Amino acid sequence: MTRAALLVLADGRFPAGGHAHSGGAEEAVEAGRITDAATLGAFCHSRLHTAGLVAASLAAAAATGRHDPLGLDDAADARTPSPALRHTARRLGRQMMRAARATWPSPELDALAAARPRGAHQPIVLGLAARAAGLTPLDAAHASAYEAVSGPATAVVRLLSLDPFDATRVLARLAPDLDDVAARAVAAAATADTDELPAASAPLLDLGAEAHAAWQVRLFAS
Repeated sequence: MTRAALLVLADGRFPAGGHAHSGGAEEAVEAGRITDAATLGAFCHSRLHTAGLVAASLAAAAATGRHDPLGLDDAADARTPSPALRHTARRLGRQMMRAARATWPSPELDALAAARPRGAHQPIVLGLAARAAGLTPLDAAHASAYEAVSGPATAVVRLLSLDPFDATRVLARLAPDLDDVAARAVAAAATADTDELPAASAPLLDLGAEAHAAWQVRLFAS
């Protein structure tokens, strides 16, 4: 195993399409729920412990190799009530699949791509990519959890002209929460069957995603 692969997978420059998505931050800025670094921190904290935990658990489960990827993809659908977010997750999954198969060729990735030609949910692809790269389920969970907050933080720098140092400070202060969520995700992936993986809800993110999808003009795809 090479831990350097984790840096590649979690790097914002990895061509997985995440830069085009705000993780709900654009709608939250427009609605006045994110106005500065403090409210960005609150948003990221909530997102991490809800949608972030769910995604990290799915990614960790995929990385274990003990769960059927198609079953995990169905579980991701069941945990994503918003049609807009399901569309986004599969769109990001398609892009990550392309990048992952080019970087770490894997029969498991090939099989999932063939079974889900329109795209599997992104956390499932991330978990299989981590496995193909020789990483652990904990690595996959960390990468997924970090993505849950780094995307919104980066987006808000652009949306509000927030000082990048302030956004980075928000992420740094979330480090203990990131570790906690990743550990919880791995524990769930190791001990629970697919139906019992975390299903934390975030209704405001779901409603915001549906509203955002109807906008005629927007900076981010989601």
